[in-house]
This record gives sequence, structure tokens and C-alpha cells, in this order.
Amino acid sequence: MPEMSFDIRWPDGSTEQCYSPSLVIRDHLAVGETYDVAEFMRRSRIALTIASARVQEKYGFACSRAMGQLARLEAAAGRFDSAADGGVTITSFHP
Repeated sequence: MPEMSFDIRWPDGSTEQCYSPSLVIRDHLAVGETYDVAEFMRRSRIALTIASARVQEKYGFACSRAMGQLARLEAAAGRFDSAADGGVTITSFHP
């Protein structure tokens, strides 16, 4: 199963490299796009849940790394107002 990482920039300018066990993240986030925090989290939840389910289907267990990534994003997003100025920008994908 092809995994990938993606880089984001939070509204405060901090950056983070994130993980997805599946390329499905590209169906929900686009490089160069900026999403308000709530929309970014909505899209991330969907994509990482689908990615974890794909691992479950293939290997018989959910992807704890994807769920850990989602938990880290949830914690980080809590620092911002859901409609914070600037939003979350997707800066790159790495196969």
C-alpha cells in the first residue's frame, strides 16, 4: 500500500510534516490550497479514516499510525479558532 507524507502550515506559520498510509489524502487535500481549520480537520478526518480502513481491509488491523496522526492534528487544531485567519495551507505531498 503506497504511503505518503504531506506538509502543512498552520495559521500561526508553524509547519508540520504529516503521514498517511494511503494516497487517498490527495483526494481530500490539494497542494497550494488553504482551508480554514475546521474544514482542514473535516477533510483530514475523512481521509485518514479511509486510509486506516484500507489498511484494515488489506492487513486485518487498523493503521494506528494514521489514527495517531489524526490525534496530533486534533490537538494542534485546538490551538486555533476554527475559522482562524490564514487557515491551514497544504504546502507539499511526498510519495
